[in-house]
Amino acid sequence: MSEWWTYRLEDFLLFSPRVYWRMFELANAACWPLHLLTLAAGLAMVLLVLLQPRRHGLWIAFVLAALFAFVGWSFLWSRYAAINWAIAYVAPAFGLQALLLAFGGARGGLAFDRRDLAARLGLLIAVVGLVVYPLLPPLFGRPWASAEVFGIAPDPTAIATLGVMLAASGGLVPLLLAIPLLWLLLSGLTLHAMGDPQAWLPLLAAATTVAALALRRIAR
Repeated sequence: MSEWWTYRLEDFLLFSPRVYWRMFELANAACWPLHLLTLAAGLAMVLLVLLQPRRHGLWIAFVLAALFAFVGWSFLWSRYAAINWAIAYVAPAFGLQALLLAFGGARGGLAFDRRDLAARLGLLIAVVGLVVYPLLPPLFGRPWASAEVFGIAPDPTAIATLGVMLAASGGLVPLLLAIPLLWLLLSGLTLHAMGDPQAWLPLLAAATTVAALALRRIAR
């Protein structure tokens, strides 16, 4: 029996890259044309951050809560957990994120009113999750059917959420950042274990968010 330190990250991988990306194809086929609604909701969310109409925090929180609950159930629990048993323990975190968002929105504890450098960088991160991620498949030699779309797949949903949360203020914000950050770390490590060149993207999004928060703290 090999010692634990001789194992590599890929030794813990329970599926092949083909199975992994096929999972996205099946999810997209099952959910279409819901993608149009989730993308519209994401773009509306960014507009709400920019324009700040009355009760904008409530609507943003509820949109994100609904999408986290949906992704946690329809993708993580119903599909990903079937090829990776560990995801059955991760999916409830998306449900917890949804509850925290709904609680923060209902209690009026979230306001997306920051306009500093970190907030502007956050909106750029959100655009990456909303617009850039669905366009990635051809760049990495995959079919369009495997596209990762905000509100359908977990990575762009987590990335766009981090971006929007960089513009948020309120006591719940640190908690609302934690689960998307941890997910992107897990996703990046999984892609790295598969030898997928896309692995750097979720890790970069998480690192950029942490750097933006550090810059904000330094600037105080």
